[in-house]
Amino acid sequence: MKKSHPIRRAVLAGAATVSGIVLLLSLKPASDPASAQGAAAPQQSAAAQESPQGGSGQQSSSGARTVTGDVAQTQYGPVQVRITVSGGKITKSEVVQIPTGGRSTQVSNSSVPRLNQEAVAAGSADIDAVSGASYTSAGYKKSLQSALDKAKAQGGGTSGPAGAAGSAGGAGSSGSSGSSGSPAAPQAPAAQARTVTGDVAQTQYGAVQVRVTVSGGKITKAEAVQAPKGGLSDQKTALAVPRLNREAVAAGSADIDAVSGATYTSAGYKKSLQSALDKAGG
Repeated sequence: MKKSHPIRRAVLAGAATVSGIVLLLSLKPASDPASAQGAAAPQQSAAAQESPQGGSGQQSSSGARTVTGDVAQTQYGPVQVRITVSGGKITKSEVVQIPTGGRSTQVSNSSVPRLNQEAVAAGSADIDAVSGASYTSAGYKKSLQSALDKAKAQGGGTSGPAGAAGSAGGAGSSGSSGSSGSPAAPQAPAAQARTVTGDVAQTQYGAVQVRVTVSGGKITKAEAVQAPKGGLSDQKTALAVPRLNREAVAAGSADIDAVSGATYTSAGYKKSLQSALDKAGG
């Protein structure tokens, strides 16, 4: 009996060792770090490919950009302007916030469309305040200037002049390359822009005559050659004519609003403007 105990112990120890090895072998497939890394690698590469595509798509479509100005607080409520800029020019202007309620709604409905038109026509925040909407106009101009500053910081304010310089440089280089037909290219835009002076329109306070520059079927510039002068007429002319010029460019026609307090001058301006447009169309 005493001799059998060491043998049993050896058998038990061997069995325990074999059991331990079997357990270790059974735990090995559960860890498998290589397969986990292999599965993670495609996910990372797919994500890496996806993010640059999204970023480049947004940048390539940024020819026309929309910029929202800061909120301008006025006595009657906040004013906030959003503009669309393309080719270094304002192509659209609209309000995001505007004073409302009571008489403020009427003032806003009357002033905002005119302010939008003037912003597009002027291409800057240097626009006249609308009569009867001084606070709204001031807030509009402040927010508009903020939007223009943001557009300039993003590069939108310099694309217009740069594009013009680039086209001029391209024309010069093509002309020096030896092509005999290339010098005609710069002359084409000059031939398309025409300056036409309308007939003189007689008003109760004096003569009004308008001159327009037309290019590509659009009015690019409008100015008064003659306008009523002397006494109160000087003040009315100084107030009305710049606004009528901008509205003519913005509307592209003689269908523009009369300036309050300058009814006769406005009527004469529109009559002479229509005459100039008729001549340009012929």
